[in-house]
Amino acid sequence: MKVLLNKITSSTRNARLSREVMLSPRIIAEEGSVLAVRALDRKSTYNEVEDIHGRMATVNQGDILAGVLGERRALHGYSGIIPEKVDAGDIIHLLNLGGVLGLCTSANPDVGPACRVEVLGQVQHFPHLGERVGQPATIRTNAIPAVDLITRSIPLIYVSGTCMNAGKTFAACEIIRGLTTRGFRVGAAKLTGVSLRRDTLKMHDVGAIRALNFNDAGIVSTRPQSAPAVARNLVAALNEPVDGLPLDCIVMELGDGIMGEYGVQEILRAPDLMAWTRAHVLCANDPVGAWGAMWWLREELGLHLTAISGPTTDNSVGRNFVIEKLNLPAVNARSAGDELAGVVAATLR
Repeated sequence: MKVLLNKITSSTRNARLSREVMLSPRIIAEEGSVLAVRALDRKSTYNEVEDIHGRMATVNQGDILAGVLGERRALHGYSGIIPEKVDAGDIIHLLNLGGVLGLCTSANPDVGPACRVEVLGQVQHFPHLGERVGQPATIRTNAIPAVDLITRSIPLIYVSGTCMNAGKTFAACEIIRGLTTRGFRVGAAKLTGVSLRRDTLKMHDVGAIRALNFNDAGIVSTRPQSAPAVARNLVAALNEPVDGLPLDCIVMELGDGIMGEYGVQEILRAPDLMAWTRAHVLCANDPVGAWGAMWWLREELGLHLTAISGPTTDNSVGRNFVIEKLNLPAVNARSAGDELAGVVAATLR
């Protein structure tokens, strides 16, 4: 069956789809499979998807979308799984703005019920010109190469947080901006989370020479089992020269919280990924989170922080706590972004 897609979501980017696609009713129910679905609901909240260029578009009832089967484990959004079996005509859900598809198992009240979608079929891929028989499309196609271990790397700068919405992306972008203005050639990555281009596009906008996320490694959403391997692939890719010149450092955001379900802990426990760390900035929502994160990272993992940012540094109350009780720099990315970049830049010298 041939269909015309109204929207091609960003999670499908590796598959490089055209507007007109061929579908097969035989569906491979595994992460990365690219499906065409029809939207059954018109929502007033959480009613958009991101296209392959990073533009947000409203999902209308009846729209035919291309999305990717995957899981989600979000504290402030939807949680969902890949059904064991998926057939054309089945009703599943749109789990995130990037077009991840699955069966919603839990929803945060702030975003309402997940948008229902009817499965039309698996998109077919025709890798060779003139072929009449397609292959099931997957985002593993065109993924960056895999590596087993990081044995050498340019300096790594990690930005982590106590949970979602702790200001990690903003802090990472301010660090990238400040390092770029100081003459550094900066690479950037988002290592964990669920498929969405928005954050890496922001990193590119503020000066990152190259910005990647786990989607570029053929992964829809990271999990404890996959996160370290995906991180290695991204670090290895960003160690490659760009336009014939090497990068000076890589700023990497660890999506979600350090104790979430996207595999942040497993990355922090990987010796080869931590060995090349030059700075680690933690974004915390409150003083308790800042103290608990610092203690856990130090006592459980033997890792040390460079600075604290995020909402806990929004005013002098939180900043004084961090400086006096934690003996760490407290630098707010929103009001003192260049100062935060300066703290990181000092570690690179």
